[in-house]
Amino acid sequence: MTIVETEFAGASEGARDLKALPKGHLHLHLEAGMRPGTLIAMCEALALEIPQTSGFVGFTEFGLCYRALLTVLREPENLQRLIDEIFEDQAADGVAYVELGVSPTFYAEVYGSIDAALEKLVEFAEAASRRHGVAYGLMPTVDRTASAEQAIAVATAAAGFAGRGVVSLGLANDERGFPCRDFAEAFAIARAAGLQSTPHAGELVGPESVREAIDDLGADRVLHGVRAIEDTTLVAELAERGIPLDVCPTSNVLLDVVGSLEEHPLPRLLAAGVRCSINADDPILFGPNILAEYEACRATLGLTDEQLAACAWTSIETTLAPDEVKADAKARIDAWLAA
Repeated sequence: MTIVETEFAGASEGARDLKALPKGHLHLHLEAGMRPGTLIAMCEALALEIPQTSGFVGFTEFGLCYRALLTVLREPENLQRLIDEIFEDQAADGVAYVELGVSPTFYAEVYGSIDAALEKLVEFAEAASRRHGVAYGLMPTVDRTASAEQAIAVATAAAGFAGRGVVSLGLANDERGFPCRDFAEAFAIARAAGLQSTPHAGELVGPESVREAIDDLGADRVLHGVRAIEDTTLVAELAERGIPLDVCPTSNVLLDVVGSLEEHPLPRLLAAGVRCSINADDPILFGPNILAEYEACRATLGLTDEQLAACAWTSIETTLAPDEVKADAKARIDAWLAA
Protein backbone atom coordinates (compact mmCIF):
# COMPACT_ATOMS: atom_id res chain seq x y z
CA MET A 1 0.00 0.00 0.00
CA THR A 2 1.37 3.36 -0.89
CA ILE A 3 -0.70 6.03 0.84
CA VAL A 4 2.31 8.25 1.39
CA GLU A 5 3.70 7.79 -2.12
CA THR A 6 0.50 9.13 -3.63
CA GLU A 7 0.42 12.21 -1.40
CA PHE A 8 3.81 13.77 -2.01
CA ALA A 9 6.42 13.72 -4.71
CA GLY A 10 9.44 14.46 -2.53
CA ALA A 11 10.66 17.60 -0.86
CA SER A 12 9.63 20.83 -2.52
CA GLU A 13 12.33 22.95 -4.09
CA GLY A 14 14.27 24.86 -1.46
CA ALA A 15 12.88 22.85 1.47
CA ARG A 16 15.24 21.40 4.05
CA ASP A 17 16.23 17.83 3.23
CA LEU A 18 14.48 15.53 5.72
CA LYS A 19 16.98 12.76 5.06
CA ALA A 20 19.63 15.05 6.57
CA LEU A 21 17.58 15.49 9.75
CA PRO A 22 19.03 13.14 12.41
CA LYS A 23 16.22 11.06 13.81
CA GLY A 24 15.51 8.10 16.02
CA HIS A 25 13.28 5.25 14.91
CA LEU A 26 11.60 3.99 18.06
CA HIS A 27 8.58 2.07 16.80
CA LEU A 28 9.80 -0.51 14.28
CA HIS A 29 9.01 -4.21 14.55
CA LEU A 30 11.84 -6.46 13.40
CA GLU A 31 10.07 -8.86 11.05
CA ALA A 32 8.07 -6.15 9.29
CA GLY A 33 11.22 -4.15 8.60
CA MET A 34 11.95 -6.65 5.83
CA ARG A 35 12.39 -5.42 2.27
CA PRO A 36 9.74 -6.82 -0.09
CA GLY A 37 12.44 -8.03 -2.46
CA THR A 38 14.19 -9.85 0.37
CA LEU A 39 10.98 -11.62 1.35
CA ILE A 40 10.51 -12.80 -2.23
CA ALA A 41 14.12 -13.98 -2.51
CA MET A 42 13.97 -15.86 0.79
CA CYS A 43 10.68 -17.54 -0.09
CA GLU A 44 12.00 -18.61 -3.48
CA ALA A 45 15.18 -20.04 -1.93
CA LEU A 46 13.12 -22.06 0.56
CA ALA A 47 10.43 -23.00 -1.99
CA LEU A 48 7.78 -21.27 0.12
CA GLU A 49 4.68 -19.43 -0.97
CA ILE A 50 5.16 -15.66 -0.76
CA PRO A 51 3.01 -14.36 2.13
CA GLN A 52 0.39 -11.66 1.66
CA THR A 53 1.68 -8.24 2.71
CA SER A 54 -1.21 -6.03 1.58
CA GLY A 55 -4.97 -6.12 1.23
CA PHE A 56 -5.60 -7.05 4.86
CA VAL A 57 -8.64 -5.59 6.60
CA GLY A 58 -8.46 -4.82 10.30
CA PHE A 59 -6.03 -5.82 13.02
CA THR A 60 -6.79 -9.55 13.03
CA GLU A 61 -5.94 -10.01 9.35
CA PHE A 62 -2.93 -7.74 9.81
CA GLY A 63 -1.70 -10.04 12.60
CA LEU A 64 -1.96 -13.10 10.39
CA CYS A 65 0.06 -11.35 7.68
CA TYR A 66 2.67 -10.42 10.24
CA ARG A 67 3.02 -13.96 11.57
CA ALA A 68 3.45 -15.28 8.04
CA LEU A 69 6.70 -13.34 7.77
CA LEU A 70 8.24 -15.68 10.33
CA THR A 71 8.28 -18.61 7.90
CA VAL A 72 11.49 -17.41 6.26
CA LEU A 73 13.32 -16.43 9.45
CA ARG A 74 13.91 -19.81 11.03
CA GLU A 75 17.18 -19.89 9.08
CA PRO A 76 19.84 -17.97 11.08
CA GLU A 77 21.41 -16.53 7.94
CA ASN A 78 18.05 -15.05 6.95
CA LEU A 79 17.57 -13.43 10.35
CA GLN A 80 21.06 -11.97 10.17
CA ARG A 81 20.43 -10.66 6.66
CA LEU A 82 17.15 -9.07 7.76
CA ILE A 83 18.78 -7.22 10.64
CA ASP A 84 21.70 -6.04 8.53
CA GLU A 85 19.37 -4.71 5.84
CA ILE A 86 17.20 -2.94 8.41
CA PHE A 87 20.24 -1.04 9.68
CA GLU A 88 21.30 -0.25 6.13
CA ASP A 89 17.82 1.15 5.43
CA GLN A 90 17.87 3.22 8.61
CA ALA A 91 21.19 4.76 7.63
CA ALA A 92 19.79 5.61 4.20
CA ASP A 93 16.86 7.44 5.85
CA GLY A 94 19.02 9.54 8.17
CA VAL A 95 18.36 7.52 11.32
CA ALA A 96 20.96 8.06 14.05
CA TYR A 97 19.45 5.63 16.56
CA VAL A 98 17.05 2.72 16.08
CA GLU A 99 15.20 0.98 18.90
CA LEU A 100 14.17 -2.28 17.32
CA GLY A 101 11.17 -4.19 18.64
CA VAL A 102 12.08 -7.88 18.86
CA SER A 103 10.14 -10.92 20.00
CA PRO A 104 12.66 -13.51 21.23
CA THR A 105 9.85 -16.01 21.81
CA PHE A 106 9.54 -16.28 18.01
CA TYR A 107 13.06 -17.73 17.88
CA ALA A 108 13.30 -19.59 21.19
CA GLU A 109 12.70 -22.98 19.55
CA VAL A 110 15.35 -22.38 16.89
CA TYR A 111 18.04 -21.23 19.34
CA GLY A 112 17.02 -23.30 22.36
CA SER A 113 15.64 -20.68 24.75
CA ILE A 114 14.41 -17.10 25.03
CA ASP A 115 17.80 -16.07 26.43
CA ALA A 116 19.71 -17.75 23.61
CA ALA A 117 17.46 -16.13 21.01
CA LEU A 118 17.97 -12.72 22.58
CA GLU A 119 21.72 -13.27 22.63
CA LYS A 120 21.66 -13.98 18.90
CA LEU A 121 19.50 -10.92 18.18
CA VAL A 122 21.96 -8.73 20.10
CA GLU A 123 24.89 -10.28 18.23
CA PHE A 124 23.35 -9.59 14.82
CA ALA A 125 22.27 -6.06 15.79
CA GLU A 126 25.69 -5.18 17.17
CA ALA A 127 27.39 -6.29 13.95
CA ALA A 128 24.90 -4.37 11.80
CA SER A 129 25.27 -1.26 13.96
CA ARG A 130 29.04 -1.25 13.51
CA ARG A 131 28.77 -1.87 9.79
CA HIS A 132 26.23 0.86 9.01
CA GLY A 133 27.01 3.44 11.69
CA VAL A 134 23.56 3.50 13.31
CA ALA A 135 23.36 3.30 17.11
CA TYR A 136 20.79 0.88 18.47
CA GLY A 137 18.92 -0.56 21.39
CA LEU A 138 16.68 -3.63 21.43
CA MET A 139 13.15 -3.66 22.81
CA PRO A 140 12.17 -7.24 23.69
CA THR A 141 8.41 -7.30 23.37
CA VAL A 142 5.80 -9.10 25.42
CA ASP A 143 2.84 -10.57 23.55
CA ARG A 144 -0.19 -9.33 25.45
CA THR A 145 -2.32 -12.23 24.11
CA ALA A 146 0.06 -14.82 25.60
CA SER A 147 0.37 -15.93 29.22
CA ALA A 148 1.61 -13.90 32.16
CA GLU A 149 4.27 -16.57 32.65
CA GLN A 150 5.65 -15.93 29.18
CA ALA A 151 5.62 -12.19 29.83
CA ILE A 152 7.68 -12.68 32.97
CA ALA A 153 10.10 -14.95 31.08
CA VAL A 154 10.62 -12.30 28.39
CA ALA A 155 11.04 -9.55 31.01
CA THR A 156 13.54 -11.63 32.97
CA ALA A 157 15.57 -12.34 29.85
CA ALA A 158 15.46 -8.66 28.87
CA ALA A 159 16.61 -7.62 32.33
CA GLY A 160 19.58 -9.95 31.97
CA PHE A 161 20.68 -8.03 28.88
CA ALA A 162 20.32 -4.56 30.40
CA GLY A 163 23.42 -2.63 29.45
CA ARG A 164 24.26 -5.23 26.82
CA GLY A 165 22.14 -4.07 23.90
CA VAL A 166 18.67 -4.19 25.49
CA VAL A 167 17.21 -0.86 26.58
CA SER A 168 13.45 -1.31 27.01
CA LEU A 169 10.54 -3.71 27.38
CA GLY A 170 7.63 -3.50 24.97
CA LEU A 171 4.07 -4.80 24.97
CA ALA A 172 2.30 -5.46 21.68
CA ASN A 173 -0.53 -7.29 19.91
CA ASP A 174 -4.27 -6.77 20.28
CA GLU A 175 -5.17 -4.43 23.17
CA ARG A 176 -8.80 -5.51 23.18
CA GLY A 177 -9.38 -7.74 26.20
CA PHE A 178 -5.72 -7.70 27.24
CA PRO A 179 -5.24 -4.66 29.50
CA CYS A 180 -1.86 -3.32 30.54
CA ARG A 181 -2.46 -4.08 34.20
CA ASP A 182 -2.16 -7.82 33.50
CA PHE A 183 1.56 -7.31 32.80
CA ALA A 184 2.51 -5.16 35.78
CA GLU A 185 4.80 -7.81 37.28
CA ALA A 186 6.77 -8.26 34.07
CA PHE A 187 7.28 -4.52 33.66
CA ALA A 188 8.33 -4.16 37.30
CA ILE A 189 11.14 -6.64 36.58
CA ALA A 190 12.25 -4.62 33.57
CA ARG A 191 12.14 -1.26 35.35
CA ALA A 192 14.11 -2.66 38.30
CA ALA A 193 16.86 -3.58 35.84
CA GLY A 194 16.97 -0.01 34.50
CA LEU A 195 15.06 -0.68 31.29
CA GLN A 196 12.51 1.76 29.94
CA SER A 197 8.85 0.78 29.92
CA THR A 198 7.56 1.17 26.35
CA PRO A 199 4.16 -0.50 25.91
CA HIS A 200 1.74 -0.15 23.02
CA ALA A 201 -1.45 1.56 24.16
CA GLY A 202 -4.14 3.86 22.82
CA GLU A 203 -4.36 2.27 19.38
CA LEU A 204 -7.29 -0.16 19.28
CA VAL A 205 -8.51 0.88 22.73
CA GLY A 206 -9.16 4.45 23.82
CA PRO A 207 -7.47 6.78 26.31
CA GLU A 208 -8.13 4.41 29.20
CA SER A 209 -5.44 2.14 27.71
CA VAL A 210 -2.90 5.00 27.73
CA ARG A 211 -3.87 5.75 31.33
CA GLU A 212 -3.19 2.12 32.27
CA ALA A 213 0.15 2.16 30.48
CA ILE A 214 1.21 5.14 32.59
CA ASP A 215 -0.30 4.13 35.92
CA ASP A 216 0.15 0.34 35.87
CA LEU A 217 3.31 -0.08 33.79
CA GLY A 218 5.12 3.18 34.55
CA ALA A 219 5.44 3.92 30.84
CA ASP A 220 8.45 6.06 29.93
CA ARG A 221 7.13 6.25 26.36
CA VAL A 222 3.85 5.04 24.90
CA LEU A 223 3.92 3.38 21.48
CA HIS A 224 1.00 4.81 19.47
CA GLY A 225 -0.98 6.50 22.25
CA VAL A 226 -2.82 8.67 19.76
CA ARG A 227 -6.26 7.98 21.21
CA ALA A 228 -5.21 10.02 24.21
CA ILE A 229 -6.56 12.90 22.12
CA GLU A 230 -10.06 11.78 23.17
CA ASP A 231 -9.36 12.83 26.79
CA THR A 232 -8.26 16.43 27.29
CA THR A 233 -7.21 15.79 30.89
CA LEU A 234 -4.95 12.95 29.80
CA VAL A 235 -3.45 15.04 27.01
CA ALA A 236 -2.64 17.77 29.51
CA GLU A 237 -1.00 15.24 31.83
CA LEU A 238 1.11 13.77 29.03
CA ALA A 239 2.29 17.26 28.17
CA GLU A 240 2.99 18.24 31.77
CA ARG A 241 4.90 15.04 32.56
CA GLY A 242 6.75 14.96 29.24
CA ILE A 243 5.69 11.40 28.46
CA PRO A 244 6.26 10.91 24.73
CA LEU A 245 4.12 9.10 22.20
CA ASP A 246 5.89 7.08 19.50
CA VAL A 247 3.42 7.75 16.69
CA CYS A 248 2.98 5.86 13.40
CA PRO A 249 0.65 7.89 11.14
CA THR A 250 0.22 5.54 8.16
CA SER A 251 -0.23 2.51 10.41
CA ASN A 252 -3.06 4.32 12.17
CA VAL A 253 -4.82 4.92 8.85
CA LEU A 254 -4.48 1.38 7.52
CA LEU A 255 -5.66 -0.18 10.79
CA ASP A 256 -8.65 2.19 11.01
CA VAL A 257 -7.49 4.02 14.11
CA VAL A 258 -8.09 7.24 12.16
CA GLY A 259 -10.18 7.77 9.05
CA SER A 260 -7.48 9.37 6.92
CA LEU A 261 -4.02 10.81 7.17
CA GLU A 262 -5.49 14.32 7.05
CA GLU A 263 -7.48 13.52 10.23
CA HIS A 264 -4.49 12.23 12.19
CA PRO A 265 -4.26 13.84 15.66
CA LEU A 266 -0.47 14.31 15.60
CA PRO A 267 -0.69 18.08 14.90
CA ARG A 268 -3.22 18.53 17.71
CA LEU A 269 -1.09 16.52 20.14
CA LEU A 270 1.97 18.61 19.33
CA ALA A 271 -0.04 21.83 19.65
CA ALA A 272 -1.14 20.69 23.12
CA GLY A 273 2.50 20.25 24.14
CA VAL A 274 2.70 16.46 23.94
CA ARG A 275 6.10 15.21 22.87
CA CYS A 276 5.87 12.82 19.89
CA SER A 277 8.24 10.88 17.69
CA ILE A 278 7.44 9.82 14.11
CA ASN A 279 7.82 6.17 13.13
CA ALA A 280 6.98 3.60 10.45
CA ASP A 281 5.84 0.62 12.60
CA ASP A 282 5.73 -2.15 9.93
CA PRO A 283 7.02 -0.90 6.55
CA ILE A 284 6.57 -4.11 4.57
CA LEU A 285 2.88 -4.14 5.53
CA PHE A 286 2.06 -0.43 5.62
CA GLY A 287 4.32 0.89 2.84
CA PRO A 288 6.27 3.94 4.01
CA ASN A 289 9.64 3.87 5.67
CA ILE A 290 10.51 6.47 8.31
CA LEU A 291 11.75 9.09 5.85
CA ALA A 292 8.50 8.80 3.89
CA GLU A 293 6.56 9.22 7.15
CA TYR A 294 8.42 12.46 7.87
CA GLU A 295 7.71 13.64 4.34
CA ALA A 296 4.01 12.86 4.77
CA CYS A 297 3.89 14.70 8.08
CA ARG A 298 5.26 17.75 6.31
CA ALA A 299 3.20 17.48 3.10
CA THR A 300 -0.14 16.19 4.39
CA LEU A 301 -0.26 17.09 8.08
CA GLY A 302 1.40 20.45 7.55
CA LEU A 303 4.06 20.07 10.24
CA THR A 304 6.62 22.85 10.13
CA ASP A 305 10.34 22.16 10.05
CA GLU A 306 10.51 23.34 13.65
CA GLN A 307 7.90 20.74 14.62
CA LEU A 308 9.65 18.02 12.62
CA ALA A 309 12.95 18.88 14.26
CA ALA A 310 11.26 18.74 17.67
CA CYS A 311 9.89 15.28 16.86
CA ALA A 312 13.36 14.19 15.75
CA TRP A 313 14.91 15.43 19.00
CA THR A 314 12.18 13.71 21.02
CA SER A 315 13.03 10.47 19.21
CA ILE A 316 16.62 10.72 20.46
CA GLU A 317 16.48 12.57 23.77
CA THR A 318 13.74 10.47 25.42
CA THR A 319 15.60 7.17 24.94
CA LEU A 320 18.54 5.41 26.57
CA ALA A 321 20.72 6.11 23.53
CA PRO A 322 24.35 6.81 24.50
CA ASP A 323 25.13 10.35 25.60
CA GLU A 324 27.50 10.86 22.68
CA VAL A 325 24.77 9.87 20.22
CA LYS A 326 22.39 12.38 21.84
CA ALA A 327 24.97 15.18 21.80
CA ASP A 328 25.86 14.60 18.16
CA ALA A 329 22.21 14.38 17.10
CA LYS A 330 21.30 17.57 18.97
CA ALA A 331 24.12 19.50 17.32
CA ARG A 332 23.13 18.24 13.87
CA ILE A 333 19.41 18.93 14.43
CA ASP A 334 20.25 22.51 15.47
CA ALA A 335 22.46 22.89 12.39
CA TRP A 336 19.68 21.49 10.18
CA LEU A 337 17.26 24.11 11.50
CA ALA A 338 19.82 26.89 11.11
CA ALA A 339 20.54 26.02 7.48
